[in-house]
Amino acid sequence: MSAASVIIVAVILLVLLLVVGVPIPFAFSGVTIVLVLVLGYSPDFLIPASYNKINSLVLLCIPLFMIAGTIIREGKIGDALIGFVQQFVGRFKTGLGAVTVITCAIFGAISGSSAATLSSVGSIMAPKLRDRGYPRGVIAALLASSSVLGLLIPPSAAQILYAWSSGTSMLACFLATIVPGIIVAILFCIVQHFQVRSLKSIEDATPEKMDMNFGAVMKRTGHAIPALLMPVIVLGGIYGGYLTTMEAAAVAAVYCVPVAILFYRGMKFKDLWRTLVEAGYSCGAVAMMLMSCGILSRIFTTERIPDLLVSVTMSLTTNKALIMLMINIVMVILGMLMDDGSAIVLSTPLLLPIALSIGVNPVHYAAIMGVNLGMGLVTPPCAPMLFLGAQVAKSPASEAFKPTMQYILFAWLPTLILTTCIPELSLWIPHLVLGIPM
Repeated sequence: MSAASVIIVAVILLVLLLVVGVPIPFAFSGVTIVLVLVLGYSPDFLIPASYNKINSLVLLCIPLFMIAGTIIREGKIGDALIGFVQQFVGRFKTGLGAVTVITCAIFGAISGSSAATLSSVGSIMAPKLRDRGYPRGVIAALLASSSVLGLLIPPSAAQILYAWSSGTSMLACFLATIVPGIIVAILFCIVQHFQVRSLKSIEDATPEKMDMNFGAVMKRTGHAIPALLMPVIVLGGIYGGYLTTMEAAAVAAVYCVPVAILFYRGMKFKDLWRTLVEAGYSCGAVAMMLMSCGILSRIFTTERIPDLLVSVTMSLTTNKALIMLMINIVMVILGMLMDDGSAIVLSTPLLLPIALSIGVNPVHYAAIMGVNLGMGLVTPPCAPMLFLGAQVAKSPASEAFKPTMQYILFAWLPTLILTTCIPELSLWIPHLVLGIPM
């Protein structure tokens, strides 16, 4: 069996291990060890190369943003954000669904994590949505899809991994996903409106009354300011040239501690150590996975697998639209089968060369990848985020499949088509801010 065939079998084995529930670090490490033994590579050749690849300041952003996201989730910061958004749109008949979408977008900009967004915002909004009359399945689908906005609204841990694995500007990747993120968020609000507007339970429910005099609005806004300032400080510091991305991540991790403990009082100082340990476990798993991925990437490069994939693809078709369709399908499937981080580090060295060979800008590809993986995370039958959303909403997953397909057909797919076919949607902000060629 040729080396290429062995690698293909190994990749299939990796996907199967992830599907059956083997922990991600062990799945990557196990397949890597098998490849090294079968192909006869020397550890002295692979391990230093992998270490040099992960020995990057860029990757320090991931544990720092993880720490910030964990503290934010535990610190009840989501309550303040929900109250701030709800005073503007929550008073309307289907406005509570829009509150959920907008809050998830803002929370995603703070935490950079879909799971943290879903667990924090979902635990607050699911009871509110049930009381308003939303069906359980719609709640699960809405929470699952909205939480994935964290992949698109910067700062995003997924984009950090893509920038690291592809050598693309991280700042440009952050900016590339803003417009697709806004588009899909608007479409979510529209879809959920049509899903529930004719339901009698929604008609009979009394919209939550909020005091809208100037003083009350200013009080709620003031209460939310410490939470809203975090993305302003992080992104403003980065794009204003005052902070590097790693420094901004450190500022975010430090800033959220007094906000969560002293201002919102969602946690106590004695809880901080437990929170840091929890974040440390997640960081260790990511580091183990990245080390294995570095070895895999070295093997792929040595065996010229990316070049082989480009040649095979071009032998099938040279039509750019068909090639992008194939890339999109593969990324959606990967998003269905594994978490976003694993999908990115596995697919980028394999699929990005194909996209580059047909003239796709790597910054544009970052936006395409973000939308694809986001849709994959909620696409049945695997849909990891959908099952988590059903758990948070206390709904059978089967009840969430139909409304989720409506979000996919009328929100995710239109956004993916626009992002893929109109590069300017994802490139004009990076061009405006950083001078990236369009």
